Amino acid sequence: MTSAAPLVLGIESSCDETGVGIVRGTELLANTVSSSMDQHVRFGGVIPEIASRAHLDAIIPTLSEALRTAGVTLEEVDALAVTSGPGLSGALMVGVAAAKALALATGKPLYAINHLVAHVGVGVLDGGELPPRLGALLVSGGHTEILKINSLTSDVELLGATIDDAAGEAYDKVARLLGLGYPGGPVIDRLAKEGNGKAVRFPRGLTLPKFVGTPEAPGKHRYDFSFSGLKTAVSRCVEQYEVRGLEIPTADIAASFQEAVVDVVTSKAVTACREHGLENLLLGGGVAANSRLRELLAARCASAGIALRIPKPSLCTDNGAMVAALAARLVADGVAPSGLGFASDSGQPVQRISLAAS
Repeated sequence: MTSAAPLVLGIESSCDETGVGIVRGTELLANTVSSSMDQHVRFGGVIPEIASRAHLDAIIPTLSEALRTAGVTLEEVDALAVTSGPGLSGALMVGVAAAKALALATGKPLYAINHLVAHVGVGVLDGGELPPRLGALLVSGGHTEILKINSLTSDVELLGATIDDAAGEAYDKVARLLGLGYPGGPVIDRLAKEGNGKAVRFPRGLTLPKFVGTPEAPGKHRYDFSFSGLKTAVSRCVEQYEVRGLEIPTADIAASFQEAVVDVVTSKAVTACREHGLENLLLGGGVAANSRLRELLAARCASAGIALRIPKPSLCTDNGAMVAALAARLVADGVAPSGLGFASDSGQPVQRISLAAS
């Protein structure tokens, strides 16, 4: 195996995207994704059983397409990698089973990769080496976290996370309340441009002094998020218009909701960076495509002297390239593979960057 620039194939199946990516060191060769989103639209959210069955159907065609795109064969691959968690249990098991089968058939080493850390590792494919003193803000349908990256391959610290809904999940629920369909993120982002973000003062979760404390005596939830109360506030706002028989100002509510989300997410991320001496911040996850989030985070990072890095949208959503990218770093750093004895872990903590061999 060539440690300087290992050729790695990564498989991602934590939610509703079946992704296979191939990288050579920090060079992206293929990033093939098959989404089952259309199958979930009528339910207003991801149905785990449907997602799992879709992965079963898509894994072989997606793998074949990635190999064709990269112009390589399985025999040429140095190592395999797969998302082991966190994610939906059934969906994860499909990807893990496929990766183990490939590892067993080819004799290639296999790495079980943390989905969240992979969202950070993908940055090496779009901008090169990650800078020191790095923080990461991950915002997606299933996750909203602030991380401190002491070492991408050995030391990642969780600073803050959502205690209920993730930001993307809140977008989906509010879109449903407003009759906008699924997924909610893109449609609310578009509609918000037509509305007034100050029309309704929705609550900013976990921002009262009793939650955030002070830098000297931080509160329990200083860097944490909560969006369930915001969702309830939007619901009550809509109900008030319905009860009075008034037309619902959908654009204003969408804009005001979005402003409440991005206000808290960006302010807490910047606060965490300042208080932990982090001079660089990477934004990842599917919600990283949100225009208002990017705009406000860029402005606040600039004011705080923090360098902001945002990978291209195709690398922010769930994909196999991010799994391969992180695994390539593990290989280069001499981290031992996971073997075949591991199991998927739907709640895999961020500190477990890769699963050790059992």
